[in-house]
Amino acid sequence: MLARLKPSPLPPIRPVPERAATGELAEIYERTKSGLGVPWMGVVAMAFARYPSFYKTFWQALEPVAATEACATACQDLRNFAEMQVGSFSPPPIKARLEDAGYDAVELEQIIACNEVFSAGNMPYLLMASLARTLLEGQVWTAQGEAAPRPALTAVGEHPVLMEAHHASPDTAALYADLRETLGLPFVNTDYRAFARWPSYFAAAWGDLKHVIQSGGYEPAVQDIHERAVELALGLPNATGLTPDALKAAAAQDADPNEVLAVVRLFQWLLPGLAFNVAFLRAQLVPA
Repeated sequence: MLARLKPSPLPPIRPVPERAATGELAEIYERTKSGLGVPWMGVVAMAFARYPSFYKTFWQALEPVAATEACATACQDLRNFAEMQVGSFSPPPIKARLEDAGYDAVELEQIIACNEVFSAGNMPYLLMASLARTLLEGQVWTAQGEAAPRPALTAVGEHPVLMEAHHASPDTAALYADLRETLGLPFVNTDYRAFARWPSYFAAAWGDLKHVIQSGGYEPAVQDIHERAVELALGLPNATGLTPDALKAAAAQDADPNEVLAVVRLFQWLLPGLAFNVAFLRAQLVPA
């Protein structure tokens, strides 16, 4: 089993934004979104794409896997597991508080729809990061054979509107700083920038979530999500026979392989926590 590991020091993260992707990279971005059934390029994939040979080699192996029923089942299993982990923390409902603040039914449905984008979409990204790390660390991806194809995916939701730091009010900028410090990250994930489109909602939701993150039960729950993700990722069929040596050789064409590995490790470390956090925010809005 792959140990949960946060690299130290943290590597520099230089994602290639969707708007900056051109030519072959833009095509790979579109294939990534289509293949994973997501409307946005996660920071994880854009950070990996900073290393073009590595990402091209990895995506060529992952693309046919993403198109299988096995991957769809793994993503749903992982989401169910994350939401089950959250349930034991009894997330406090938030709808009544938002209604008291003036939110109407349409706005509440918009927030829920935004959360659904990430509740569904983070799962393939977590499996992606888990596979990339296992291969770069030399572990063989042994699950062979072809799996039944699934119907072509339609992305869940639309590309989220983001509250970027340079547009944020002082209150939201302070929340972003608190979020980075609490999570121990040098950047703010797309999910949180999307939720901050509704600043008063996200401030209240983050206050509840931060309390759980700082509790003693949080890390064991995230550890369990990490372990389930690695297990599910390695159970997917290696349809193209990608080997650790081939992926490491591709990474070496772009940079020091240790740099690429550190970036992959960072995202494979943070994504189980992100899956928990988004599930917690969902449970506040849509109680089980």
